[in-house]
Amino acid sequence: MSSRPARLTAMGKLSGITVVDLTQFLPGPMMTVMMADQGARVIKVEPKGGDPARAMEPSEAGHSVWFANLNRGKHSVVLDLKSEGGKAQLADLCRQADVFVEGFRPGVMRRLGFDYETVKALKPDIVYCSISAFGQEGALAHHPAHDMAVQALAGFLSVNDGADGMPVVPGTASADMAAGLTALAAVLMALIGRDRMGGGAYIDTAMFDSLLPWCVHTAGTAIAGGESPRSANQRSLGGAGFYQVYRTKDGRHVALGGREIKFARNLLSALGREDLVAHAEREAGEQGELIAFLRETFATKTRDEWVAWFADKDVAFAPVLDFREALEQPHVAERGLLMESAQGAHHIAPPIRFAGEDWTPAPAPGLEP
Repeated sequence: MSSRPARLTAMGKLSGITVVDLTQFLPGPMMTVMMADQGARVIKVEPKGGDPARAMEPSEAGHSVWFANLNRGKHSVVLDLKSEGGKAQLADLCRQADVFVEGFRPGVMRRLGFDYETVKALKPDIVYCSISAFGQEGALAHHPAHDMAVQALAGFLSVNDGADGMPVVPGTASADMAAGLTALAAVLMALIGRDRMGGGAYIDTAMFDSLLPWCVHTAGTAIAGGESPRSANQRSLGGAGFYQVYRTKDGRHVALGGREIKFARNLLSALGREDLVAHAEREAGEQGELIAFLRETFATKTRDEWVAWFADKDVAFAPVLDFREALEQPHVAERGLLMESAQGAHHIAPPIRFAGEDWTPAPAPGLEP
């Protein structure tokens, strides 16, 4: 075990729950750090070289920023799961666990001797969660994939396109994050069910399955058996003037992020173009004249000049900030969303925090040889 145990904070809703975590990179660690943040005892089982995220730059206070933010508060134990000694140690951990999480490709845990049935024999009420790209069964089950490939196969990349229609690399690992959140919800449901009715559960979480419901507000025609949506004629994907990104005089950008007609009326009246309000009520894809006007207009001032101009306007407007600018906003400080640990490492605070309870970043676990 690491010589630096997880620090339990006042946020202890999951205190007393033990999680054995065999996941790496993003979906699984994101799920289990949310449990650790709430007081669960998370035992991170790592190979000799450790979770590859440990080596991902940049680093701060002796740890990768990525690794520290997704693994704070966990214990770490290095096990060789191909050795008898390592397997015996993992079996001992399973006997004391409430939750077992693994993120290997289908079939790996069975080959290692720690599939659900085997772990269930060690701990009959275990909640066992597998996280993979496409699930444990199905035509794609064994297809290798990280986030972008899943987004591509789920249809999301087709509408993550530029003005020329070319899909671009997404800025958010949505499939990874969707899987982590889905797995967390499923595990918590299973724990509630165990307390009420007894018995454990097996959860097959797939990135593909987890992401797919996120398209219901844009892919309605395809869901109903019709044509696939295209960005240029979708309300939320670039076909509407008031849900759109515009370039400013200084080469930066601003965004209009609310299609309600009251916002269109407020802005267009302030710009002296009430005649275009009717254009904002047209179907997405039929607002070309409005979009052209707004493009010309926003190009006449710098981004910050527009921020000042919009200060007294009731319009869903926002400057497009980079991450440094976003993290330096007073709003982030006021809500305590970026915090520094006792070790001098910066952490994004957990989005789940309870009134009247404080939270302090726990240290990331060291990797013992």
